[in-house]
Amino acid sequence: MSQTVSDFVVHRLHDWDVRHIFGYPGDGINGVFGALNRAGGRIEFIQARHEEMAAFMASAYAKFSGRLGVCIATSGPGASHLTTGLYDALLDHQPVLALVGQQARNALGGQYQQELDLVAMFKDVASAYVAQAAAPAQVRHLIDRAARIALARRTVTAVILPNDLQEESYQDPPRAHGTLHSGIGYTPPRVIPHEADLDRAADILNAGRKVAMLVGAGALGATDEVIAAADRLSAGCAKALLGKAVLPDDLPWVTGSIGLLGTEPSYDLMMECDTLLMVGSAFPYSEFLPKESSARGVQIDIDASMLSIRFPMEVGLVGDAAETLRALLPKLKQKSPDGWRNAIEGKVREWWTTLEDRARQPAKPVNPQRVTWELSPRIPDRAIITSDSGSCANWFARDLKMRRGIDASLSGGLASMGAAVPYAIAAKYAAPDRPVIALVGDGAMQMNNMAELITVAKYWRQWKDHRWIVCVFNNEDLNQVTWEQRIINADPKFEASQRIPDVSYSRFAEMIGLRGIYVDRPDLVGPAWDQALASDAPVVLEVKTDPEVPPLPPHITLEQAKNFSIALAKGDPNEVGVIRGTARQVLETIIPGKE
Repeated sequence: MSQTVSDFVVHRLHDWDVRHIFGYPGDGINGVFGALNRAGGRIEFIQARHEEMAAFMASAYAKFSGRLGVCIATSGPGASHLTTGLYDALLDHQPVLALVGQQARNALGGQYQQELDLVAMFKDVASAYVAQAAAPAQVRHLIDRAARIALARRTVTAVILPNDLQEESYQDPPRAHGTLHSGIGYTPPRVIPHEADLDRAADILNAGRKVAMLVGAGALGATDEVIAAADRLSAGCAKALLGKAVLPDDLPWVTGSIGLLGTEPSYDLMMECDTLLMVGSAFPYSEFLPKESSARGVQIDIDASMLSIRFPMEVGLVGDAAETLRALLPKLKQKSPDGWRNAIEGKVREWWTTLEDRARQPAKPVNPQRVTWELSPRIPDRAIITSDSGSCANWFARDLKMRRGIDASLSGGLASMGAAVPYAIAAKYAAPDRPVIALVGDGAMQMNNMAELITVAKYWRQWKDHRWIVCVFNNEDLNQVTWEQRIINADPKFEASQRIPDVSYSRFAEMIGLRGIYVDRPDLVGPAWDQALASDAPVVLEVKTDPEVPPLPPHITLEQAKNFSIALAKGDPNEVGVIRGTARQVLETIIPGKE
């Protein structure tokens, strides 16, 4: 049998080093699935429960493996379902290729069933490259360009394949006018700034007396260089959420996360510094960066479009983080560790003590901070940790102490609910020999992550290391938004929108063949983690947590305090619970004397 277009697509993707494809089948893409079947396992297909989850998996696979992530879906609704996960990859700068089916070419333009204008639909999320195939000889350069552009620009691309074209015999493009003859392969270039720009940056950093650093996902491959620069400058270093794994938290000058989910030492670091060095970060909230004109700034980023859009930098260095820091280091003068660095380290020590005290405060029934605090010393070497959006991301950001060799990520730029479990599944294909832990709220579990536990039940026996744990914070509340209603909007909790059903996630896990552990006592949280991490099968650890432990920002403004007081005065449905325990220790400075 002659090679079909679909056979060529599969073989070409294999030539591009693609070994896994995440997706869901349908008649609009049947030709490619047939080719995957004929390929004899050269590319492994992972069947998600939903196309959105498949796209999240492709995004996370790219994050954790450094390779091209690929997802696949049928025409119409299959294609449209991909978009949320693809936006996650776009906003977090991950190379992902979407393969989608389309109705037969003769039917297009006739309002045929499941006919959507897919080029138009993907034009935003795959703005770097989206193309629909029209002839067999065209497919070669479509796949080559989509793969190369995704890898080179760290972005999303899409190739649309009409279903009738998928079954046609493949033909290489003829040697004739109007044809293209593409090839495979891409190696990232070495990108470093000009010497003159490095000199200007060094002059600014050397002149600073109180240097602060902020690192993001772009610095994930530059841990040693970041440490060397921070020590040379006697700087403190904060981490954007996607950069949590850049630095281990046992370094005394690492202040932890920054922003709404951040720490007090990170906030103080930014408010008190006179010089800011930002490396590989697109952290969006300018109110948590130094006030304009109060500090000088230097920024390193591989993408020039990200320079000086969060803070007005004096010098923007376009380059790879590790390469640029290595070139910059010989130009930096050694600063004394006295004063500024000592003050930072003192605040960090106090902050970890504060976090432990908060985690051990009583709650009804379990303090959610206790869940991540107890996990921290138990995290296995080389673990991969994923988190969902919502209040669980606060405890992920603040309480988990990172060590070298541990990776961690979540939906950063998009901050989408429902990413943690598909991220954790993809992590097992990026690194099947590493333990994986997902932290998820009950809202995200009910939205779409419970279904993906079925995916885990289908595949986990194939994984080299069977340690795969999802910890569900069951508080029957869409908690982050509840607190935003109180603090930002001055409204009490709206039960109709915020209260969600109580579901037994651990029993559901057992029903589908996984392990389930249920905890509703704080003294059992640590032993439950020990049990989960010792399991020879995937585990759903369900903890009944208190929704009234507040995921508040590290610095509470007068407006936020006022809004909170107004929300309570309006009659919050659980006012007593809101101001007890851990909430009380955080809020007593806002509403002194409140009982």
